[in-house]
Amino acid sequence: MNDWLDLISWVCLLAGAFFAISGGVGILRFPDFFTRMHATGVTDTLCSGLILVGLMFQAGWSAVLLKLFLILAFLLLTSPTAAHAIAKAALHGKLEPVVDPPGGPSSKS
Repeated sequence: MNDWLDLISWVCLLAGAFFAISGGVGILRFPDFFTRMHATGVTDTLCSGLILVGLMFQAGWSAVLLKLFLILAFLLLTSPTAAHAIAKAALHGKLEPVVDPPGGPSSKS
């Protein structure tokens, strides 16, 4: 049974690392602020959640499990809220999203 828990834990940890890297690539590659916010908001919540779940499988039944669960609950509540607040502040500051980026599909004849 312990081998299965280790396997599940490592799958969660590696998936979390993959989403963290893909979020970093999204920050570099997306054209405007709002798509970058989407990349960071979604992948930040997903990668931290997967990493914490993987660590929970490693912790077993202990006080560490409770602490990791509380951290996960805090992150699941605050990360999307913060991303939404930042995006709303950008809209309030008159930052417009890029509707048709240069070289996009509609620029081809």
